[in-house]
Amino acid sequence: MKQYTIRRLLIMIPILLGVSIIVFLLISSIPGDAIDAMLGQSKSSPQRLAEIKALYGFDQPVWKRYLAWLGNALHGNFGFSFQYNQPVSEVIHAFIWNSFLLAMISFVVELAIAIPVGVLSATKVHSVFDVIFTVVAFAGISLPSFFLALLLQKIFAVDLGWLPLEGMQSVGVAMNGWQSFGDVALHMILPVVSLTMMSMGGTMRYVRTSMLEVIHQDYIRTAKSKGLPERVIIYKHALKNASIPIVTFVGGALPGLFSGAMITETMFNWPGIGKIFLNSISKRDYMFMMGYVMLLAVLTMLGNLLSDILYSVADPRIRLK
Repeated sequence: MKQYTIRRLLIMIPILLGVSIIVFLLISSIPGDAIDAMLGQSKSSPQRLAEIKALYGFDQPVWKRYLAWLGNALHGNFGFSFQYNQPVSEVIHAFIWNSFLLAMISFVVELAIAIPVGVLSATKVHSVFDVIFTVVAFAGISLPSFFLALLLQKIFAVDLGWLPLEGMQSVGVAMNGWQSFGDVALHMILPVVSLTMMSMGGTMRYVRTSMLEVIHQDYIRTAKSKGLPERVIIYKHALKNASIPIVTFVGGALPGLFSGAMITETMFNWPGIGKIFLNSISKRDYMFMMGYVMLLAVLTMLGNLLSDILYSVADPRIRLK
């Protein structure tokens, strides 16, 4: 496994290089730049704008700008964010953990609900329970994220007044310790519910389908014929084998834990990396966009590698070579 992991990590190098070239060319093809976004509507003369662009290298050909970015990136410098007047790495570090906190809690809640419900739906196929949660699953998948966020805000924040409308902390209130922790937790409830409801349906259907493929296997029929309790058959034998395809989902969720939920974070004004990336598009903060996309590329490939490793752990018959 050690050799396999090293080989996969080495393969990532040319892939990341190709991704960086494609993304840089796409970003560079967008009309305008950060200087135009900041000073385009000002009274600065065209000569002054040209001087500022030359100062930051925006007057250079695309290939020169890419080589300059690549050389700096190899030394850990991913450029300067004009949106926040800070290095890109510092901006990412400042906001990515807010997104991770939100995504991690919603992911844990999603698995805690979706796996048991998916198993029960498979064992009680076409029952009232299965039909109800199938409808709920498709409703969660079909609802647009902004509509669900607005609906939750309308009911629980505006009408009932139980939960905060937006933000991560209460404004104008000095808090510390457990009081601050409770305030953040209270602000997290609505965005976590929104993210969980949107993703729970797909996960539940995935678990249900995987379980239906397993419970009709011969070894399950043999276990039933021997008189084993149904709970032991389902949760000890069937679920163990059905969880192997689910490993793909767990590994693929790694980028989502750090990438942020752009629409949900924007609707709830949550200071996460997804909201910042959405703002960077209108601000033409291309260096931040480049750093963010490259981070997602690395996490995606690491997620695929993690899935392959978990496959071999879940199923000893799989050998990584």
